[in-house]
Amino acid sequence: MKNQTITRILIAVFAIFLWSCDDKDNIDPVGEWELFAPELTSPADNATIVLDQENPLNELEFTWSPAESEADYQITYSLVIDMPGTTEFENPMFETASENNGASANVSLTHQVIDQALSAAGFEAGESIELIWGVIAKSMDKEAFSTRNITFSRFEDETLPVALYLSGSATEAGTTAADAISLRALMNAEGDLTNVFEIYTSFEAAGTFTLLTNPSEQAVSYGGADGSLVKSGAPIESPGEGTYRLTADFNNNTYEFLEIDRWSLVGNGVPGGWGGDNPLEYIGNGIWEGKVALMDDDSETPRFIFRANGDWDLLMKQITGTANHIYMESQAPNAGYVVEDITVTDFGPHIVTMDLSSDPYVFSWQFDDSVEPPGETPEALFLFADGDMIAQLHKNGNVFESQVHLALQASVSYSLNSEADGSGTAYSLEEALGTTGSPDADKPSGVITFGVGGTGFNVAYDQAFKFSVNFELGSVSWYCFNMKLFHWDDWDERDEFVMTYQHPFIYKITTALSAGYDMKFISPWDVDMGSEEPEELSSTLINGGGQNLVCITQSGNYEVTIEVANDFATGTYVFVAQ
Repeated sequence: MKNQTITRILIAVFAIFLWSCDDKDNIDPVGEWELFAPELTSPADNATIVLDQENPLNELEFTWSPAESEADYQITYSLVIDMPGTTEFENPMFETASENNGASANVSLTHQVIDQALSAAGFEAGESIELIWGVIAKSMDKEAFSTRNITFSRFEDETLPVALYLSGSATEAGTTAADAISLRALMNAEGDLTNVFEIYTSFEAAGTFTLLTNPSEQAVSYGGADGSLVKSGAPIESPGEGTYRLTADFNNNTYEFLEIDRWSLVGNGVPGGWGGDNPLEYIGNGIWEGKVALMDDDSETPRFIFRANGDWDLLMKQITGTANHIYMESQAPNAGYVVEDITVTDFGPHIVTMDLSSDPYVFSWQFDDSVEPPGETPEALFLFADGDMIAQLHKNGNVFESQVHLALQASVSYSLNSEADGSGTAYSLEEALGTTGSPDADKPSGVITFGVGGTGFNVAYDQAFKFSVNFELGSVSWYCFNMKLFHWDDWDERDEFVMTYQHPFIYKITTALSAGYDMKFISPWDVDMGSEEPEELSSTLINGGGQNLVCITQSGNYEVTIEVANDFATGTYVFVAQ
């Protein structure tokens, strides 16, 4: 029986092996199929194309019949232009994917793109050049191509760039042409190109860069030295580490650097007024940003402008009629723009952004609710409620204390300031005062980080808070009391009725009370309030003194109210039968 079982297993294994071998014979390895080259249709073989300088955006369409894959794998296409006799296209003079991300059997190129490609390859303006054009079909690891002869006649005059890109080891983008940074083309009042380009960017301490007509290795490049631009010239040396405005002027083939030490906000709507200077920080990619307090002005409309290097000849202002477009005031008339100061419409701490990478240049601001470490301890500290000063905190070294409990409300906005009129340094808490996982504890407490700036702070709920502000630790420590009515005949079996806080300094409860029971108002064990007149339904309270209340002579429901002093040393109580 055992031998029969082994025999059956061996037969089954052998059968599986034979099936596997037969199945593999039916699967074509990647290399055992053919890719047939596309058939070119237009332009015709040996066509002569005269590129039209008067109509540079005219298009020349290249078309072909699709290639064929015996295995029906996906095929993609790229168009190449290169020298006659070329049979390998590892580094063609020009190459681009066909339309639809390489899936279509056609490509349209403007006369200008073709002329610039020929210029980049070193052919002179007005020259006729015999070349080949071809289509490379790619499928899996296979390639097949077809070519035709073609003659191009270049524009009579060397074309000037309509776009310009910055690339090189000295730049923020690095040396990969596809990552090159776009310069802004300056226009005249009629909206025509002025052949002048500019970019606000940073350069490394060492390295070089070139200017490209498009972000590709096949673009026309411009280099040079000593302020002179040269087509296909040597890369330009870095001007040195820092931020600059680079201007390229193809009217006279020159380039120029203006070092930007800083961009600042100046005006009556920002600190320091028109004599001040509120610098922004360069954060990269042509963008400056900074935290600035936007201010109102009682005497006139609050405004500001952007100023470079503290120079009144280098001002960016808002283009009239736009929401947030800005332009250099000295350049605005040539561009047909009217510019004006920027009007401040929102007030308080803001993050102001100046984006000189976009076209058009723009500015923006957003409310700054962040908090920075508090830093130096001020001479004084004041608490404000909805903009009104309500308390001065007591200073003890690096710590300010409220000394007494302050009745605060969740519906009110609070802030701390170093000046009694609110004109000093403002401080905020990173979360609401009273934030805790145990708000119903006898004595809720916590520690909150605070710092400069922000939006002020709120409290998590109405309560009588006592707190201290520690500038050395950058923290606010706080606590409050939840009061209870203790009610007992046998202390160990006592009732602890939790009272509800009401603003300001009031605690209430309505509950059933028993005649002859002892009572006290307690927050274990910091507050223990009894009375000098314990048999009265209303009287005064003393913390840490007084007798147990025995004022209930008839059992029933009572509304009980106490009002405490801000130091919880004394208070009053009232029992009202319901």
